[in-house]
Amino acid sequence: MSEALTIHHDQAGHQFETNVDGHRAYLTYMDLGKQTLDIYRTFVPNALRGRGIAAALTEQALQYADEMGYTVIPSCSYVERYMERQQRHSSKA
Repeated sequence: MSEALTIHHDQAGHQFETNVDGHRAYLTYMDLGKQTLDIYRTFVPNALRGRGIAAALTEQALQYADEMGYTVIPSCSYVERYMERQQRHSSKA
């Protein structure tokens, strides 16, 4: 992806989001307590797909989890595949 994304972390809303060309893409999670995040949804509108936006949102969320010492449960299939490709550890069996 050649463009720079500005990703906003809405901690109160439990999501990472970005707006590109008037379209909103986001990743949502639940804080389950006990230092565990359940990332359960990524959404990128059709107009923005194929530009690496879901990967950028996922990476930002995983960096946040790492910095905060959280374990991640990848309930979202995209996030699960991303973590497998990046060989990141999750708590999902």
